[in-house]
Amino acid sequence: MSEFANSVELIAAARTGDRAAFGALYERYGRMIHGILLSRVAPADADDLVQEVFLTAMKQIAKLREPEKFGAWLAAMARNRSNDLLRRSARSTELPEEIAVREQASAEAEAAHALRVIQQLPEAYRETLVLRLVEGMTGPEIAERTGLTPDSVRVNLHRGMKALRARLEGR
Repeated sequence: MSEFANSVELIAAARTGDRAAFGALYERYGRMIHGILLSRVAPADADDLVQEVFLTAMKQIAKLREPEKFGAWLAAMARNRSNDLLRRSARSTELPEEIAVREQASAEAEAAHALRVIQQLPEAYRETLVLRLVEGMTGPEIAERTGLTPDSVRVNLHRGMKALRARLEGR
């Protein structure tokens, strides 16, 4: 049985209140949602928002009209949650870039810097790069779960990596 058919069956079971089925959906789509959120917000916020997205999805799954588009539905929900958070936090004042630490030796600091650079890229590149580089998803997994075509994912990854390299190299 394909993963797609299995997801539709899990959604049908989750609609009847089957928490194990919803847990399986969480296992299948959690990395994708985390990656989408991580492409937009700070890591600590992403973790909290993943929980919010799935809690909302669990409450609203009966309203999902097209079960085969569950991944796209979740992705839209994640984007909306991140936009809400960014609107709320826009009221706070950011420190000037000159105050930011320029170089740190630790791998964690380098990863945080790379993530900040990724978050400045166009949306299509951000999401696919984080899903690939951070969440470890393959191109076909990204396509299947987000509803993008495999060709779109491939192009977004290629162009996104090119843009990321250029920014990291200071071009």
